[in-house]
Amino acid sequence: MSGSGARESPFPTRMALTNTKIRLKGAQTGHSLLAKKRDALTTRFRAILRKVDEAKRKMGRVMQLASFSLAEVTYATGDISYLVQEQAKNATLKVKARQDNVSGVVLPVFEVDRTTGSDFNLTGLGRGGQQVLKSKEVYAKAAETLVELASLQTAFMILDEVIRVTNRRVNAIEHVIIPKLENTVKYILSELDEMDREEFFRLKKVQGKKKRDAEAAAALLAGKATTEEAPVETVAEDDEGEGGGDLLSSRDEDVIF
Repeated sequence: MSGSGARESPFPTRMALTNTKIRLKGAQTGHSLLAKKRDALTTRFRAILRKVDEAKRKMGRVMQLASFSLAEVTYATGDISYLVQEQAKNATLKVKARQDNVSGVVLPVFEVDRTTGSDFNLTGLGRGGQQVLKSKEVYAKAAETLVELASLQTAFMILDEVIRVTNRRVNAIEHVIIPKLENTVKYILSELDEMDREEFFRLKKVQGKKKRDAEAAAALLAGKATTEEAPVETVAEDDEGEGGGDLLSSRDEDVIF
């Protein structure tokens, strides 16, 4: 019989063996493909992780510079928040999204589309105009860095979830499905071998019985033939004894009336 372990319980036939082997081959192919996908996603995940770390460090430095530049503008010009609210009619920074495919996994990628405008040309005209333009550029870089970090974080979260799911599937195929199908194949092979042995033993028994029947029939025919030939020879001898004696020398018994 087959070894220990979980297995299916199909009817042991050649067709079931063929179908199980096909399923086993498909499971092994799927395991190989999922393992390659997992490796590719893990490589991309590690690259994104390094970029996330760099982007966070860069974000800290850029936000620090932006805070200092705003403090310089406030010191040189004063509060310019009302000027920004009045002159900022159109957005100069727009976020565009596209998709990146990594081994069948769609990752969103956010990009900054920066348009040059003249909304802040008159800001700081009296004083501090240079500091205002400098602060504007620093905050624009901070916004770009923030969008880049958001794109990396989104891809990081998606890849993390997909890698966990892929790992579960790979482990399930490797430790559950493939051993189960292998045990099923062993079970079917053992049952077919047992059936072949039983068939061979049955054929030997049938052949032996036919041989014994044939020998018994031959012995019976030989016995009948011997039995039929024996009386013929006796009669012949009697005939020869009666016909070959001397009738004159023989004397019959007297008959008394």
